[in-house]
Amino acid sequence: MPVPTAEVFERLRSFAAVDTAQGHATRAIIEVFTGETLGSVPVGTAADVATAVAKARAAQAEWAARTPKQRAEVLDRYRALVVESREFLMDVIQAETGKARWAAQEEVMSLMFAARYFSRVAPRLLAPHSVPGAFPVVNRASVRAVPKGVVGVIAPWNYPMALSVGDSIPALLAGNAVVVKPDSQTPYSSLVNAELFARAGLPTGLFAVVPGPGTVVGTAIVENCDYLMFTGSSATGRTLAEQCGRRLIGYSAELGGKNPMIVTRGADLNKAAKAAVRACFSNAGQLCISIERLYVERAVADQFTEKFAAAVKAAKLGAAYDFSKDIGSLISEAQLETVTKHVADAVSKGAKVLVGGNARPDLGPLFFEPTVLTEVTDAMECGRNETFGPLVSIYPVDSVQEAVTRANDTEYGLNASVWAGSKAEGERIAEQLHAGTVNVDEGYAPAWGTTGAPMGGMGISGVGRRHGPDGLLKFTEPQSIVVTRLLNLDPPAFLPQSTWQPLLMAAARGIRFLPGR
Repeated sequence: MPVPTAEVFERLRSFAAVDTAQGHATRAIIEVFTGETLGSVPVGTAADVATAVAKARAAQAEWAARTPKQRAEVLDRYRALVVESREFLMDVIQAETGKARWAAQEEVMSLMFAARYFSRVAPRLLAPHSVPGAFPVVNRASVRAVPKGVVGVIAPWNYPMALSVGDSIPALLAGNAVVVKPDSQTPYSSLVNAELFARAGLPTGLFAVVPGPGTVVGTAIVENCDYLMFTGSSATGRTLAEQCGRRLIGYSAELGGKNPMIVTRGADLNKAAKAAVRACFSNAGQLCISIERLYVERAVADQFTEKFAAAVKAAKLGAAYDFSKDIGSLISEAQLETVTKHVADAVSKGAKVLVGGNARPDLGPLFFEPTVLTEVTDAMECGRNETFGPLVSIYPVDSVQEAVTRANDTEYGLNASVWAGSKAEGERIAEQLHAGTVNVDEGYAPAWGTTGAPMGGMGISGVGRRHGPDGLLKFTEPQSIVVTRLLNLDPPAFLPQSTWQPLLMAAARGIRFLPGR
């Protein structure tokens, strides 16, 4: 299956919200598998962001006036276009990121799930609802969900569709406009969806993509938007939180993870070992919710390690625009350098390499073997720090409680995986883990794909949640409207305050007996 042509990428370039008449610089976008140029995109400026936000505000007023059902109809058409274009979308993802096709398919499915779920629940969740007034009959109270206005989305390179457009879908359904800064390495993944949104009938200017560096475009988005959604490192997340705090705007973020898997003596080791390959090495380990630490009860540690090592060795590493490969490439020289340094550091301090450990330039410029280590300690770079690459460590433990304690011994708290002798045991272990999502008998995908359940991190792994009702309502401001009827809190003309105030207190005391109070 060939990569899309240069003409295709030139067409997508036209969807960038950048004034190219101003003689902007351009950036070449590289096909990760080969290092060859796919095309180029203009590099946006702070002025481009300001213009995009102004156009977005103008479009948002009319969009917000539509009913949630009317907005959902547009997103339903978009979902149908995603299904129709799924092969092409996977091509674009793979070209920009170098991931295996099954991992690219996860992204496309994520867009389908998000559009379907939020389109279905938005009319109900966004509908005004009544609550009991302070004084029944006299006060009638209702709560509305008011759009924030213009939502800024700063997206990463590792899942460039799921983590840019996937967050834009609920923001749009909530009645907002969206301005996206894609990562500079992966702009086409956002631009191709701008094209699909336009074909679905989304108003012009409502969804804008401004490529460019974070220090310029990202900063300008934070300075101009009404709410920020960010996915990336915990360090950058802290900086953006400070910037949002100074402006007193809302902020949600999914940040880093050093995610654990627990395998108990009663687990199905064959299934656990096979699934762990996907859990650890999806997108070559460049996934916030992938597994980097495996805690295995000592009674079965040797068996599991042997099975897992064999499964990793059997995984097919390489470049292909089809489903013939299991693991793809790293995305950049920087990622390759990080993984190489982490492995070298661990080995120099006593870790043992069971599988992998080497770069594979024979397969492509940025390939690195899936690597499994043992005897890793906290003194090693990969011991407590997120590698974000195809590197995992196995730790035998004496008990489930030790596994839980060590799994929780981290600042992070994004995702976890549990494999136990029964579903009930797995759930009991899951309830003890300090993580925003826990998968029992899987790695990460079911929790991510369950769009009706909140997804996000504890500790330094995030603020707020995507997915679920929270993932929609965070893009709104609740507004309470209370109507007073018959009489207000002033006493009638014929009653003095000395009589009126005791009557109010008696009414307030009696309210506790009413339903809903």
